Amino acid sequence: MVELLRPQDDIRLAAQLEAARPPRLRYLLVVSTRERLSQDETILLGVDFPDSSSPSCTLGLVLPLWSDTQVYLDGDGGFSVTSGGQSRIFKPISIQTMWATLQVLHQACEAALGSGLVPGGSALTWASHYQDRLSSDQGCLNEWMAMADLESLRPPSLEAGRPSEQEQMEQAIRAELWEVLESSDLESITSKEIRQALELRLGRPLQQYRDFIDNQMLLLMAQQDRATRIFPHLYLGSEWNAANLEELQRNRVSHILNMAREIDNFYPERFTYHNVRLWDEESAQLLPHWKETHRFVEAARAQGTRVLVHCKMGVSRSAATVVAYAMKQYGWSLEQALRHVQELRPIARPNPGFLRQLQTYQGILTASRQSHVWETYQGILTASRQSHVWEQKAGGASPEEPLAPEISTPLPPLPPEPEGSGEVKVVGPEESQAAPKEEPGPRPRINLRGVMRSISLLEPPSELEGTSGAGDLPEVFSSKESSDRGFLFKRVFG
Repeated sequence: MVELLRPQDDIRLAAQLEAARPPRLRYLLVVSTRERLSQDETILLGVDFPDSSSPSCTLGLVLPLWSDTQVYLDGDGGFSVTSGGQSRIFKPISIQTMWATLQVLHQACEAALGSGLVPGGSALTWASHYQDRLSSDQGCLNEWMAMADLESLRPPSLEAGRPSEQEQMEQAIRAELWEVLESSDLESITSKEIRQALELRLGRPLQQYRDFIDNQMLLLMAQQDRATRIFPHLYLGSEWNAANLEELQRNRVSHILNMAREIDNFYPERFTYHNVRLWDEESAQLLPHWKETHRFVEAARAQGTRVLVHCKMGVSRSAATVVAYAMKQYGWSLEQALRHVQELRPIARPNPGFLRQLQTYQGILTASRQSHVWETYQGILTASRQSHVWEQKAGGASPEEPLAPEISTPLPPLPPEPEGSGEVKVVGPEESQAAPKEEPGPRPRINLRGVMRSISLLEPPSELEGTSGAGDLPEVFSSKESSDRGFLFKRVFG
């Protein structure tokens, strides 16, 4: 593990985590630097070992700790760390390991908060050294990206083991069911007739799979509702669209922007994902993420491919984000952007909290554009005056002409302005019933800062007792015991 670090960086703590696929080992490293201007900065590294006897490891996760970092207890000995719009889950292998890890994380979070470390500034630039060296295989990367409390999960990896006979039959039913539905009159065919058609195709009775067949029928019916093409390079859709591999490939989608806390990334090995893990609640803060979501959509457009933006139903979170993208990219007002999206996807209804954030975002964009125009005008005016002075010195002065700077940006046709006051309409209770309503998330989680604040001055737990056998790795160690890098290497591999 030490070989992964730069000479000026130190491991404050290394904690072994539970692994979904033994004999692989996973370690969480809390890393700080001795650089003079970055002494309060910390990053988390995720390290993967093929097995306990392997002398080499790979890097699978890099998470800088910004001033907005929050640590939540997730139950069953696990906790999640949210920082800079990213959220990751860690589950140490013992209570003692969890306690030691949470103490170090609490101290690092308080230091980041006190130093005002925010994304986009000069802080934590050294984290890019590790970002460029992510080298774990895709299976390990998927495990570092895993989320808790997901309502919709991607199918298990084939590496998890050979599927059982029941799983093989369910896969066969799933494959045949789509062809049966496509060749049938859905207005008249019954569920029983579909099951009988499947039995003829598969050559065996499927009485015990009746519930599974009904569930898959509903899923496939929902997937027939295609994603909405809002712009040539952008689709707005639901969970079903994000799970429909055939549709994604047909639409030439390369990037998927997942705006839902409860939905997994279904095809992490096939598409480029960006996650904003928020619930559909009025208090959820989407606005801080719109700079990154705009950049992500533009990355797909620059490659000549397309992006799918989705949440649970394609109604609130993802719709608000697409509206924000249109406002920034095309210079549209909130009213124009919202109307354009709703004309193409009538069920799009950002909740009132997101509408208020869109109004705030409109003010931010307007102020930014006015500042840019003023700076452009000032530059032209200064250049003109300098030219006029030079002409006078050269004896060839000419009368000044009015300045008329031109600023042109190619835009798609604007939706027509509506009649009325120009205010954004907030959908009332009666109208909102027409659109699918997304369920709110669970009750608030336990925040580590509130728990640890009263005990942050306590001594950390003593080192775990016992010695490791040959080839074993320790559960946890902290660099507080010694700052010598050779000691750390001996502690891990000795």
